Amino acid sequence: MTASDKITYLDNNATTAIDPAVLEAMRPYLEKYFANPSSGYRFAAQVRDAIEKAREQVAALLGCEASEIVFTSCGTESNNTAFHSALETRPECKHIVTTAVEHSAVRKPTQELGRHGYEVTVIDVDKSGRLSLRALADAIRPDTALVSVMWANNETGVIFPIEEIAEIARDKGVPLHTDAVQVGGKIPINLREVSLQFLSISGHKLHAPKGVGALYVNRRSRFHPLILGGSHENNRRAGTENSRFNRRSRKGRGDCAGEIIGGATRVRTLRDRFEKSAHRKNPKRAHKWRQVRRVCQIPPASCSTTSNRTRALMMLDQENIVCSAGSACRTGSLQPSHVLSAMGWLTSKPAAVCGSLSAGSTTRRTSIARSKSFRA
Repeated sequence: MTASDKITYLDNNATTAIDPAVLEAMRPYLEKYFANPSSGYRFAAQVRDAIEKAREQVAALLGCEASEIVFTSCGTESNNTAFHSALETRPECKHIVTTAVEHSAVRKPTQELGRHGYEVTVIDVDKSGRLSLRALADAIRPDTALVSVMWANNETGVIFPIEEIAEIARDKGVPLHTDAVQVGGKIPINLREVSLQFLSISGHKLHAPKGVGALYVNRRSRFHPLILGGSHENNRRAGTENSRFNRRSRKGRGDCAGEIIGGATRVRTLRDRFEKSAHRKNPKRAHKWRQVRRVCQIPPASCSTTSNRTRALMMLDQENIVCSAGSACRTGSLQPSHVLSAMGWLTSKPAAVCGSLSAGSTTRRTSIARSKSFRA
């Protein structure tokens, strides 16, 4: 099966097709303007100028200054860079706060840090995937190095109140990181009005090429790079710059917001129609999602067993309908979804979580370094 076949593609959370305008804007920098942007001659300056224009466009999308954008290779690198910087600039702090439903690009770093002596507090969610702000505030301590909470969940679409979480973290004097991979380009963002330190996005989730990501670093925050070497990205990320993240036209923040709102309205209408139809056919599986704020592009559905889920995906694939049972990063895993487990939708928990975290409370605290049974 190829993209030229007649397929129904329903897996845009995993990746999106490159926008034709983006592809055309990239092409000259792959074929004609191929110089190393860090070189000193005019041929390279054209590439360097294109990268800076792209930086301005990402800043317009996020409502921040261009100087606050660091280009990376992906959302995962952005997340790891944020963790590394926060911990390196606060070496006396050995505590991290995160949630039970984070993407593996946040879960795995926290687990690894736990094995190196950090204490990790994991905040549970309720059956609708919502987070208790009281539990989050109570979990933050004087030795907390970082709070990391995703802006929207990649499996359920539930949006966390990052604006309120940012206020809590600011009042506690603790830096906040948010994995915004699933909201970048999907909901309006204005970081000039949100007091956080780090935000991660990924290009291939919003019709840009794979291998391109960005990290927002608040200009008032101390920063320590993850990748060392040359002076690229204003000494914040070493390595020859990737010139592929370039758009043909420069757009202001107003244009970006208008596109986002218009697109979200159209996609939300399709999502709601799909969910209403599915719930009519199977009311026992209906969930009161309308009571929960969600991103527009994720319509969750559930199967009674893992075998039924696998069978359904195989049948859909035979009909050229492309969809997933969870994050693409977990494909092949035999463990149940940690997101649905945290929400109490599954009767069994992943063995890795059971080995280290105690269930039954809103806040689960674990010093992973002391847990011999914990495995990533």
